[in-house]
Amino acid sequence: MELITEKLLNVVSDWTGTFAGAYNIRENGQCAGRAVTENIDIVNKTDKPGIDIKIKPNTKKETVSIPACVTKGNIDDLVYNDFYVGENADIVIVAGCGVHTDTHETARHNGIHRFFLGKNSHVIYKEKHIGTGEGDGTRSIDPVTEAFLEEGAVLEIESVQIKGVDSTNRKTKAVVGENAKLIIRESLMTDGKQVANTEFEVELNGENSGTDLVSRSVAKGDSQQNYRSKIIGNAACTGHSECDAIIADRATVNAAPELTAANPDAQLIHEAAIGKIAGEQILKLMTLGLTEEEAEQKIIEGFLK
Repeated sequence: MELITEKLLNVVSDWTGTFAGAYNIRENGQCAGRAVTENIDIVNKTDKPGIDIKIKPNTKKETVSIPACVTKGNIDDLVYNDFYVGENADIVIVAGCGVHTDTHETARHNGIHRFFLGKNSHVIYKEKHIGTGEGDGTRSIDPVTEAFLEEGAVLEIESVQIKGVDSTNRKTKAVVGENAKLIIRESLMTDGKQVANTEFEVELNGENSGTDLVSRSVAKGDSQQNYRSKIIGNAACTGHSECDAIIADRATVNAAPELTAANPDAQLIHEAAIGKIAGEQILKLMTLGLTEEEAEQKIIEGFLK
């Protein structure tokens, strides 16, 4: 692996020279390392770029890492990864992504992930995104996630965009079955002329299904953020969508939650709040010895947690 890859892996997936459990490392569109376990297998797709990750039923307390890195410009990496999670499995999936360019050429990664969760399975899915490099080429990350949750399954998604990503289109669609739950926690920050688009669409099709979608973001400089969420309640279910944003400088944030109730027992709620950092918060921290810039950074860090 390249040194840049190792640095990116350390940031997005806590790489320390190796991973515990199964893993597949993608570097500039190629496999740079792989390991499987007795309960988790990883195989190449035969019809398109990507892998199938197969988790046996009743697998407990195991982790599979599938980070992807683009280390130079003029690369447009597209990959299809499918996760097949057996009944009663309880696992963690780490899927960080870093893009780097030192030239005027674009570096892009587009990961299309599909999750098939068996009955009563539980998955925690973590993804961190970062852009680095001294070039003026666009750093682009465009993740697409599709999830299908069978009865009693729970999928928790923790999505973080750290910094440096010039353009991102994040699309998530899910179909949630009986007694199944989808939980998403998104945190992102944009600056300069960066653009970030988030789209959530969830169909609650099973009795007692539920979803909780929460996005927290900070927009600075001349950046632009667009948040769209759509929850469709087709059964007796609960759905909640929340978008909270801090805006500074000349940035813009557009939040548009949408709810559709197709069942009289569907309970759906949406919330959206956009505003600047309160001056009294900054003053309070400055009395403790912080500069204005340090106080603002502390507030942002706490907000995005």
